[in-house]
Amino acid sequence: MDLPIVVGVDGSEPSLRAVDWAADEAALRGLPLRLVYASLWERYEGDALAHELGRQSQQVRAQDIVTAAARRAHRRRADVKVLTDSLPEEPEYALVRESRTAALLVTGTRGRGGMAEALLGSVSLTVAGHAHCPMVIVRGSHDNAVRPGGRIVVGVGEGAPVRFAFEEARLRGASVEAVRAWRSPAHETTDHPLLAGEPARLHEQEAAQALEKALRGTPADVEVHRRVVEGHARTVLADASRDADLLIVGARRRPQHFGLQLGRVAHGVLHHSVCPVAVVPEHDG
Repeated sequence: MDLPIVVGVDGSEPSLRAVDWAADEAALRGLPLRLVYASLWERYEGDALAHELGRQSQQVRAQDIVTAAARRAHRRRADVKVLTDSLPEEPEYALVRESRTAALLVTGTRGRGGMAEALLGSVSLTVAGHAHCPMVIVRGSHDNAVRPGGRIVVGVGEGAPVRFAFEEARLRGASVEAVRAWRSPAHETTDHPLLAGEPARLHEQEAAQALEKALRGTPADVEVHRRVVEGHARTVLADASRDADLLIVGARRRPQHFGLQLGRVAHGVLHHSVCPVAVVPEHDG
């Protein structure tokens, strides 16, 4: 049985843009689309309206939300099978659990214009730090359609994000830009004219070697461009997202660690990327 692409919906415009993106991705992969709304709030705040409508409180707005999302998905991709569910629980817990049986988990940003829209909502941020499958947060105010061709950027660390980038590139017929950022520590700099630049060249060379190691076994049918860039990785990748269709980063998973499992790089690009961001789990042993 094919695992579905799961989308967390909440009735907001960012979540509906996530439905559009996920419907395109489901069509590319030939997978069903599962739309999930989860909330405890409705069970308490919706009592009056529920009484008027003669419906259970947790179903009043929840059913409206998943129905609207399903209609949006059908309009976008009529050939994709769409399933819906509404769950009376905290969305963070529900979506992390859903990620155990999903091929991909998709959410939008959560905000209402201006600076709120620019920053990532707490639900998406929490789920990105704990999801068991790759997760895509659909950023950007334009139509983030999954288009044939295009450019996929991957921040190169471990192997899982690179493999995911190759998979996406094949689905879309896109090229991959593999980026490795590097910095020369401040204590290694020197003003001596004969030594200036040597520490920097060493770190640049090490970054280039790490990039080549990560790209060993690149499929012959995937076009890959390599970039080694000086600077903070989160800044370099956010800049690279400006003309990309998808930005891919890794997130380390530590089985015995229960806190937020997003590093500074993933956290930074999730707040500042211009395009959708895929967070791919990298598991410690």
